[in-house]
Amino acid sequence: MAEPSLSARASPDSGLLMVLDIPQERGLSSLDRKYLDGLEVCRFPLLDVLQPLPLDWMYLVYTVMFLGMFSYVMLASSPLFCHPEWPRKLVSYCPRRLQELLPPKAAPQPSTSCMYKRSRAKGGQKPGLRHQLGTAFTLLYLLEQLFLPYSHFLTQGYNNWTNGLYGYSWDMMVHSRSHQHVKITYRDGRTGELGYLNPGVFTQSRRWKDHADMLKQYATCLSHLLPKYNVTEPQIYFDIWVSINDRFQQRIFDPRVDIVQATWSPFQRTPWLQPLLMDLSPWRAKLQEIKSSLDNHTEVVFIADFPGLHLENFVSEDLGNTSIQLLQGEVTVELLAEQKNQTLQEGEKMQLPAGEYHKVYTISPSPSCYMYIYVNTTELALEKDLAYLQELKEKVENGSETGPLPPELQPLLEGEVKGGPEPTPLVQTFLRRQQRLQEIERRRNTPFHERFFRFLLRKLYIFRRSFLMTCISLRNLALGRPSLEQLAQEVTYANLRPFEPVGESSPPDTDSSDPPETNADAVHSEL
Repeated sequence: MAEPSLSARASPDSGLLMVLDIPQERGLSSLDRKYLDGLEVCRFPLLDVLQPLPLDWMYLVYTVMFLGMFSYVMLASSPLFCHPEWPRKLVSYCPRRLQELLPPKAAPQPSTSCMYKRSRAKGGQKPGLRHQLGTAFTLLYLLEQLFLPYSHFLTQGYNNWTNGLYGYSWDMMVHSRSHQHVKITYRDGRTGELGYLNPGVFTQSRRWKDHADMLKQYATCLSHLLPKYNVTEPQIYFDIWVSINDRFQQRIFDPRVDIVQATWSPFQRTPWLQPLLMDLSPWRAKLQEIKSSLDNHTEVVFIADFPGLHLENFVSEDLGNTSIQLLQGEVTVELLAEQKNQTLQEGEKMQLPAGEYHKVYTISPSPSCYMYIYVNTTELALEKDLAYLQELKEKVENGSETGPLPPELQPLLEGEVKGGPEPTPLVQTFLRRQQRLQEIERRRNTPFHERFFRFLLRKLYIFRRSFLMTCISLRNLALGRPSLEQLAQEVTYANLRPFEPVGESSPPDTDSSDPPETNADAVHSEL
């Protein structure tokens, strides 16, 4: 069992760490960059009638949280871990006159407000109304806490592939998700014209990809914004492919449903939510086995699709060696440019042309499972060329290469371009990579005190900007906003890094409240 005094000392330390956590982890230093105050963006409140406060008020909320919520609660709770007689010892050291105003230092005596086992056994004091109400309230509170984790049958609209609300729930870190492909299609309600939107346009949130209520809010927001871009009565369709806990990539929502007109209720099951293909869960071990059997240059994507649906895909020109292999079910692959179809049975595969679109139709009565196997031939050729240049550079430096280098390869020895003919793009790429490797090596060999000083500087800038932006916002609330020119000058001053060494580049301030997601769309939306 932990020593109570140690817990008492740890409690205020935890409060201090939580205060230090607010500027970076909770995003105070970059609040103005992420909040997008005054812009037409899509937000996701719990209730649609709620409207966001101006940015200055958001800084006020952070100030209250910084000053009062965490630190003082932790400090006030620290005496709970001390020995119970500490108040009497503290009172005994106070002056006598002051002791008269403080709680008595005598040993605690039985209270008439409490119930004791001995008094009940002797037929003495009986529970009063206050005791009964307190007991009832405690029991109701405990029952509520036991009920909430199993209340998903009430809030069915928030149930997706995992039950219940999202956010800081206990199962937040249990499920891992990866988004392979996201496509947003809009249709003009009057002309029927189709168009496509960049995923995440008009918002900085990424949570809408996994939650039906947020997707409904996002679609409604887009339907209000698109008419300003000559799209009347817009219909919005989402095609979102997700893998949860290393399963197949599959659609989470029906791509044929106009989400603007679709119904959603917090108390009813979402009808346009696609079910998680639990029957395919045993495939996970096989998928890992297939991945481990591939070489370092070969990638694989596992897809599962529902009967009657199809996947439209584009194979990038860089993926010169791409094939599709059927694992289960039956599909028809349509090559759009060649106007040719080919039906695949279990175990069959076919090569896909690079730089062209194709469609994969699931024609079996049960879901189909297939995989794309591809090699980035452009990247592979580049790696081979860079390896050749590195080998040539080493041979010239150790004297094993006696012939003179061509003028366009002279920068290999000098490390930079110093006049002469323009180096080829390959040589420029090699030089940039060499500079990055040298910078990484320099940082790795930097003494500890310099790395620690650089770490402190980064934290200093985070707290400096948080403090200055908070002061500006509180001033705006108290005295009103000044001119835009003055605000711009104040924000520029808050962004300064006066103590940063010359040539030292630091990454922009970021917070980890919304962790970055691997952007697989850059490759896999075109495969």
